[in-house]
Amino acid sequence: MKIKLSDYPTFNKDWDKQKTEKKTDKMLKRIGELQHKMFAQNKYSLLIVLQGTDASGKDGLTKGLLKYCNPIGFEVDSFKKPSEEEYAHDFLWRIHKVSPRKGTTHVFIRSHYEDIIVPTIEKYIAPEVIEKRYRLINEFEKILEHNDTKVLKFFMNVSKKAQEERLLERIELKEKHWKHKDGDWDTREKFDEYLDVYEKIISNCSEIPWNIIPSDKNWQKLHAAAEVVLKTLEELDLKWPELITERFTREK
Repeated sequence: MKIKLSDYPTFNKDWDKQKTEKKTDKMLKRIGELQHKMFAQNKYSLLIVLQGTDASGKDGLTKGLLKYCNPIGFEVDSFKKPSEEEYAHDFLWRIHKVSPRKGTTHVFIRSHYEDIIVPTIEKYIAPEVIEKRYRLINEFEKILEHNDTKVLKFFMNVSKKAQEERLLERIELKEKHWKHKDGDWDTREKFDEYLDVYEKIISNCSEIPWNIIPSDKNWQKLHAAAEVVLKTLEELDLKWPELITERFTREK
């Protein structure tokens, strides 16, 4: 089914900030509890895929979701331009080798979809090769789910205006200077092209469904993502593992 990102809000004007933030914090605490239980049980895993244009807030969302989680069971990877070693393998090699092990929650800040987005925009991979990648990604994600890894995909829907404000903050605020890259402004000129590619990705790689979340405001973005993560964890059959010991018993 063909989707249009313009049909999805980048900001929900009906949400009350104070009430929403309070509800979000409760959800994040519960996510932390369930993530800890999932790690102990060592049966299921969770892969959170974050995609969006520059300055859509992928790093901030990751930090927010981690707030109450046990760091020993949480991993984060960020995928950018492939290295020479990665280029020497199939495009999913670098992704598959860091897919989450049982019990863990893993966040991909950018992901395997970068190997469709950038080559499509810059036109350095043939269109027929790109088309095959849609099918291969669908199969790859199904393999992960077959191995008890729940895959949650988020497109962070940010407006062009909000993106500009965030890019300007990276110039104006000292604590954000480290985020600034001149090239981000060149990429911004292709904003609509990037959205076109994302629409095609979401339309063609939806066997594992996408969550398109409003991202103009960080508090709304975190709330929308936390709802999905919490619902997913609550639907898993999470149990504390039974004690295994041959040495210690307590007489009744």
